[in-house]
Amino acid sequence: MRRIVFLSAALLILISHSLSTVLAVEDSLNNELTESFLTKEDIFYELGLFADAITLVGADYVKEVTAKEMIYGALDGMISSLDSHSSFLTPEEYIDLKTDTFGEFGGLGIKVTLRDNTLTVVSPLDGTPAYKAGIISGDRILKIDNKSTKDFTLDDAVKVLRGIPGTRVKLTIIREQESNLREFTIRRAVIRIKSIKDALIIDDNIGYVKISDFQKRTGPDFSKALKRFIKKGMKALIIDLRNNPGGLLDASVAVSEVFLKESDIVVSIKGRDKHKDNIYRSDSLKPYLDFPIVVLINKGSASASEIVASALRDNKRALIVGEKSFGKGSVQTVMPMKDGSAIRLTTSYYYTPSGAIIHEKGVSPDITMELEAPVWPDGQLVKKKISIEESLEKDNQVREAIKLLKDKTRYKSLLEA
Repeated sequence: MRRIVFLSAALLILISHSLSTVLAVEDSLNNELTESFLTKEDIFYELGLFADAITLVGADYVKEVTAKEMIYGALDGMISSLDSHSSFLTPEEYIDLKTDTFGEFGGLGIKVTLRDNTLTVVSPLDGTPAYKAGIISGDRILKIDNKSTKDFTLDDAVKVLRGIPGTRVKLTIIREQESNLREFTIRRAVIRIKSIKDALIIDDNIGYVKISDFQKRTGPDFSKALKRFIKKGMKALIIDLRNNPGGLLDASVAVSEVFLKESDIVVSIKGRDKHKDNIYRSDSLKPYLDFPIVVLINKGSASASEIVASALRDNKRALIVGEKSFGKGSVQTVMPMKDGSAIRLTTSYYYTPSGAIIHEKGVSPDITMELEAPVWPDGQLVKKKISIEESLEKDNQVREAIKLLKDKTRYKSLLEA
């Protein structure tokens, strides 16, 4: 019992120290914290409840639990209750996060998120095992290898979906507007994504660029493709961002500013602390302003894709064709803790140049149309080996974009609407 008393006393000391820190921060911000922030009395009362709960667990729980286990569990519950993207990282998980972008691993090629506390596919990346298996944006993953994904964090999902290349994983999903479950057994593979997947001149000197995701090299590679198109006499451009789950913010800014005048707004990042708000503007000195552009999006277009589409549309540089985008526009900041753990916290949201929030709202196209499954001359819905040119000819959204770019009067009317 003496150990519990000591623990409770230590917690009270910790509470007093934490409160002093909070009040110091409050003073430093000149009392600019929002009215919803807890008062001094609220903090003492609520932390007192926390100390009481830990004391009771330490004294009466059926198994012995360490103070660290209780504190980590409490932090995990507190942070994850805020939203589906915020989480507490143990020292081991924080190390994994920092090393995640290095090395080679097997995966399925899908971007996932938590929506309504359910593991949800943002988009399968083109050409990956998940894409070839038929996984689509909006699919809700209920089980992985027959294990329920209820209460899964995003980190939990990533750990289970990744594995040795060549091994198989079974996904049980429910699709929108369907009542029956679907099962997919997919073989993991090493995922190597080429950011600029396709870049070619199609019908009547119209350039077509497919961006699969936004990486460090996306901006420079995109500019190279444009210069090549212009040398060939390009008169208009289609930027295909369908099933592009996003990527690096800087890469989305680099692609956008190629077409925007200097100081045009690309995207704004706004949070609770107005001192940390940021506006990204174009610093392009020689932007391309003399040809029309259509951006293609769908339900699998998210994050950086939504930034590019809205930046070009809001600045009157492009029209958008396709389906409403996914709506993923929040910013997470990883904050290291003194013991090697960390907190990943949603600190701000993305806003379009017109001031619209992207998160959970998405970007709506100027011309809405669903993608139709192409039917080939032999009656097949799927043709195994086709060229990109054949594929684009059968793509009703691409055909609509071409039609729009050729009709200058309609294009201008929609752009100025």
